[in-house]
Amino acid sequence: MNKVLLPLLWLGTLAPMHALALDESMAQRVHSLAAEASQRAAPGLRVHVSVGRLDPRVKLAPCASVQPYLPAGIRLWGAARIGLRCTDAGVRWNVFLPVQVDVFGPGLVAAAALPAGATLTAADLKPAEVKFSAAPSPIVADSALAVGRTLARPLAAGDALRSTDLRARQWFAAGDTVRIVAGGAGWRIHGEGQALNPGLEGQVVRVRTESGRVVSGLAAGERTVEIPL
Repeated sequence: MNKVLLPLLWLGTLAPMHALALDESMAQRVHSLAAEASQRAAPGLRVHVSVGRLDPRVKLAPCASVQPYLPAGIRLWGAARIGLRCTDAGVRWNVFLPVQVDVFGPGLVAAAALPAGATLTAADLKPAEVKFSAAPSPIVADSALAVGRTLARPLAAGDALRSTDLRARQWFAAGDTVRIVAGGAGWRIHGEGQALNPGLEGQVVRVRTESGRVVSGLAAGERTVEIPL
């Protein structure tokens, strides 16, 4: 079996050390492991994996049996890493190999340059394949979720539209009468109250109920507050 040479972290016995030589077979095993795990995490999306290399200046110990593995809690998204461990009886060590995992799928992009503060129309956006992994914010793929919304930042032509590019909607103003909704498994109750602060989409708002009690909930829609239970 050809030996794969990797950085020495611990040696049970003294051994000669050499520069990195990640052979094609091991590189393919790493690529397959990363690609399969990424595809399971992002079904229906296109995944492209590039296997990097370790610093060639690092001196290495020979190992006849190297096992690639997914580190616990790792997210194979953008810049990531795959673990490599030597399982020789006499030599054991563990290192990490950098990989780049690019994930592509359908989304909306700016049809032309758009300034911050622009109110989006259907003509401002067009469908395209976009790189999901270029940023952590979710891609917007449904024009119904974007048209009529205001841009929080400028977009260049071809830029992908992400949820953080849209300003939060204001569902109601402070002082407005709002509908209060609370519920659980198999039941829901409704009431009315007065908003004590503006209701921005998904943010906490305080409401004074008809009995005078002040409760907190989430601005969930037009003049609607949901009370989590």
